[in-house]
Amino acid sequence: MMIEKRQKETAEIRDRIEGYLKRSGLASRAPRVVPLTGDASDRRYFRLLLPDTASIVLSVHSVAFEFDTLPFVNVARLFAEMPVPIPRVIGHADDLGVLALEDLGDVTLQAHLGAATPAEHAALYRQSVALIATLQRRGMELSSPRYLPYSIAFDVEKLTWEMDFFIRHFLEAYRGVTLTPAAGEALRAEFALLVELLASEPRVLCHRDYHSRNLMLHDGRLYIIDFQDARMGPDTYDLVSLLRDSYLDLAENTVDELIAYFLALKGSAGADEEFRRRFDIMALQRNLKALGTFGYQTTSRRNPVYIQYIPRTLRYVRTNLARLPEFEALRDELSRHIDEFR
Repeated sequence: MMIEKRQKETAEIRDRIEGYLKRSGLASRAPRVVPLTGDASDRRYFRLLLPDTASIVLSVHSVAFEFDTLPFVNVARLFAEMPVPIPRVIGHADDLGVLALEDLGDVTLQAHLGAATPAEHAALYRQSVALIATLQRRGMELSSPRYLPYSIAFDVEKLTWEMDFFIRHFLEAYRGVTLTPAAGEALRAEFALLVELLASEPRVLCHRDYHSRNLMLHDGRLYIIDFQDARMGPDTYDLVSLLRDSYLDLAENTVDELIAYFLALKGSAGADEEFRRRFDIMALQRNLKALGTFGYQTTSRRNPVYIQYIPRTLRYVRTNLARLPEFEALRDELSRHIDEFR
């Protein structure tokens, strides 16, 4: 039954792609359509290899959309005003749910670091941090109700939802923990303290998923992708996503240097200790949410690729719990259910 469903979905996507190719005039050029590795969303990606011209990436959405109200398009217009480097939109077919984008290639920041020299590694991360500073500075200057990110935020409701997501998909579904009503209430009470603290911070524009797999190296320059969920949140959020990245390790002295660089760019040099505490608190929440995502992908989406990133993310959480004595009660509650925190 599952195989039949997938075959039906594949055939339907193929028909939609063929419809776009005919409608755009690309079918006459006999392009090759190559599936690409997707992300954690329900979108599917394909590369169109065209003779004698640059290739194109098709982002095939699960349903039809309205181009002008599509979050990706709305945020792309905001980012283009800054400007920060993002893929160009080349075409679209709303009723087919197809968006055609500039092809940035296959080299993510994560993939490139394995072959980078120490100097290249350092330069790319400084470039990544500088882009966050630009997002925050220009995001403040361009604030407008025309753009979706300014109407949504990491507020109490959103952050609480993310902690419940961790409980449901990592603790219960992935780890098989059965929480008693009392245990669930105790854990959520500790999460509420974390959430209230983060939700009360002044808000800046956040990419929302700013890590090494959402930065592409193209023509010697970093490009930002997967930005459709941008919203307002703490100034530590994107930096945490980059420097406490579940997909790779950064040396602690590198993290310290990049935090100092970020503060210098913002004109906040000298605020390292206060910022670092807020950074660690944000990292605690962000990495717990990431564990929820990895559990969801593994158990609900039957996608095991994220299992390999769980040990590193658990280590991040354990380290930050040890650094933050004000969350000792949260550490105690989590350690009742997660052996790695004991």
